[in-house]
Amino acid sequence: MTTDASGPGSRRSIAAQLRVLGVRPGATLLVHAGLRPLGFISGGPQAVVLALRDALGPDGTIVVPTHTPENSDPAQWRNPPVPADWWPLIRSEMPGFDPAVTPSRFMGALAETVRGWPGALRSSHPQVSFAALGPAAEQVVAGHTLADMLGEGSPLARLYDLDADVLLLGVGHSASTSLHLAEYRRPGSPRERIGAAVRTADGGREWVWWQDVRLDADDFAALGEDLEATGAVRTAPVGTGIGRLMRQRAAVDFAVRWLARNRTTEDA
Repeated sequence: MTTDASGPGSRRSIAAQLRVLGVRPGATLLVHAGLRPLGFISGGPQAVVLALRDALGPDGTIVVPTHTPENSDPAQWRNPPVPADWWPLIRSEMPGFDPAVTPSRFMGALAETVRGWPGALRSSHPQVSFAALGPAAEQVVAGHTLADMLGEGSPLARLYDLDADVLLLGVGHSASTSLHLAEYRRPGSPRERIGAAVRTADGGREWVWWQDVRLDADDFAALGEDLEATGAVRTAPVGTGIGRLMRQRAAVDFAVRWLARNRTTEDA
């Protein structure tokens, strides 16, 4: 394993860099993280969570996406696709989403570490849940609606209400889930039928369907470049990588305008 010439990162050094970047004590902070670009950090994702808590202080709240995209209609799977004769079995046997135990396999080690942290709370959506740790956690994750899953009934809208910040840690704007909220706030966004397995009140499971916005992050990198050009994004080194910090309201409001100029309602 190679390390940066400045040596390994640590809880103390990462917290110091987050403060320089502008992480506000007492803030509610939505974090998207890819830890590999940050280089070697003594203590790994646990140390990064501790560093975030140090920078935020006792009144701050960490929020992470704990999405479970595998809990979805297998007819829509592309990477890789599965044979059509598998679809009924997958739909009938996929475990119902349980916020307490269902792992988040695709959101990275930091998100999964926060999810399992003592005191963390998680929203109930079977595909796009969020976990939160801190005083505002319940306010962020409560009442996550099945339909319009990243819209006004979602933790993203609660973060907007709270004037939260967004931290992109070792990842680019393509990973910024908040930009999807702008898709919901844009009239005429394409919609599609979505399915997932949910846990029922009696401890069983069932497959449910709903209509939702067809999410599209393909142009978020370009959107993010234009957002950065406005000066709304602070950047600074974190470990051997780059951290990007912004106010969520500024990013979402900009994205609403940007999508209106750069997408048409006929986009698929």
